[in-house]
Amino acid sequence: MLYYLTQQLAETYSGFNVFQYLTLRAILGVLTALLISFMIGPTMIRRLTMKQIGQPIRDDGPQSHLSKAGTPTMGGALIIVAIAVSTLLWADLNNRYIWVVLVTMLAFGVIGFYDDYIKLVKQDPKGLKSRYKYLWQSVCGILIAIFLYKTATLSAETTLIVPFFKSVSIQLGWLFIPLVYFVIVGSSNAVNLTDGLDGLAILPTVMVGGALGIFAYTTGNVKLASYLLIPYVPGVGEVVIFCGALVGAGLGFLWFNAYPAQVFMGDVGALALGAALGVVAVVVRQELVLVIMGGVFVMETVSVILQVISFKLTGKRIFRMAPLHHHFELKGWPEPRVIVRFWIVTVILVLIGLATLKLR
Repeated sequence: MLYYLTQQLAETYSGFNVFQYLTLRAILGVLTALLISFMIGPTMIRRLTMKQIGQPIRDDGPQSHLSKAGTPTMGGALIIVAIAVSTLLWADLNNRYIWVVLVTMLAFGVIGFYDDYIKLVKQDPKGLKSRYKYLWQSVCGILIAIFLYKTATLSAETTLIVPFFKSVSIQLGWLFIPLVYFVIVGSSNAVNLTDGLDGLAILPTVMVGGALGIFAYTTGNVKLASYLLIPYVPGVGEVVIFCGALVGAGLGFLWFNAYPAQVFMGDVGALALGAALGVVAVVVRQELVLVIMGGVFVMETVSVILQVISFKLTGKRIFRMAPLHHHFELKGWPEPRVIVRFWIVTVILVLIGLATLKLR
């Protein structure tokens, strides 16, 4: 919205043309989302506390978590609001990619919100039944995948890019639809599984989101895309505004979510942010790089899958507890150590992912 205002003002004063630059608007997106988080956060935490919307703690989990019972949750709604408002203010709303990423985030946020509502307001610890949660995630994922496939105008938009190889790419055709579905739904659930310790999920989300913003900028710039030997997708550069807003909102939330957390993200935030990372990776054509940069999310998800398979087949557990972060806690690692070490791993993986821009 402010983007269009600056366009009109530029007609009388050319200095406002600076707001046409994606880099400036991305920075403004970061700062706007960060400011919104700082302004709304304290009030939201107070209201959640007053309404006693507190996080239930599993009895079979690490004993150190029992003291966290009652900590306000559903804080992910703050992140969603900050991202949405900042994006709407600074992005070009005629760009279809902006609406795709926004709608995806909001749709999965609604699913997470309803799950949290059942757990916390209706006092049903099981929340939304898994089959219904997965059903609605699947419906949203498939609809988004079909939309992107039907509206694709260039072959590059449905081509799988293999990182580290400059001439290796696979034209997917209709197989693009199941790929998009698995990336979005898988990413959504992976972030949700990782969100088990104070700040553990949000900073990796910020780092991966920021890195995807770099991919969005380069993929949407014809000169940079040609130089880096990556596919050029017209208009996708605008997604850097959304990524900037995600970074700002995530950092703002981390201010309150850092150990010891004043508020938890809840499914409303985890499902929405995971889906957002997935759909951004799809539109910038970097699904495989997302797997690299989001390696912590992948490890957490794989640990759960392996634990379930092992227990069903052999009756034995591979890990002391899944997801993986709980395994390290039960080995005696203090919670802050687990969190920071997972952050460090994410930094390394994000740098490897960014290296694929040039190492081809």
